Amino acid sequence: MGTLLAFSRAIDWVTERVGKLVTWCVLIAVLISAANASVRYAFNTSSNAWLEIQWYLFSAIFLLCAGYTFLRNEHVRIDVISGHLSKRTQAWIDIVGTVFFLLPMAIIIGWLAWPFFLDAFERHEMSGNAGGLVRWPVKLLIPIGFALLALQGISELIKRIAFLCGRIPDPTANAPGPHGDPAASEHV
Repeated sequence: MGTLLAFSRAIDWVTERVGKLVTWCVLIAVLISAANASVRYAFNTSSNAWLEIQWYLFSAIFLLCAGYTFLRNEHVRIDVISGHLSKRTQAWIDIVGTVFFLLPMAIIIGWLAWPFFLDAFERHEMSGNAGGLVRWPVKLLIPIGFALLALQGISELIKRIAFLCGRIPDPTANAPGPHGDPAASEHV
């Protein structure tokens, strides 16, 4: 179990770094959006490339930060019932959900997205919009994003099993809630 927990910590470290790096895409997207709007209104001109780079950045934020969101326990949950259950039962629900839903979904989507990316890369696929961008980089985000999500799912699975075995405290107890507040993660 010690080796698996070390592997889990390594995955968490990678996920944390990717998440923090990708959050800069939010600022970049806002700056590009503001500049594009300013140029459009001031000079009555625009470029599809600037619009598409905003879409690409949003895609990067959404896909590459899915694992980061999962790590920080800020993903969508329905706590109406599970919030009233014991921490051990919640851990079992997380294990079942991860094994039977999250991991198969992430692996299948990542697997199916790979040929989608390869086709775009091999054909040098370009946007259908005038002045648009090459498409393969944004299509590559799909398998990468789902691979990162699957890795984080494995990390969370290891932590839940370790918790049930009494090797670590509840992994969700110190997870920051909304806006990074650890107290906000408590079930209401």
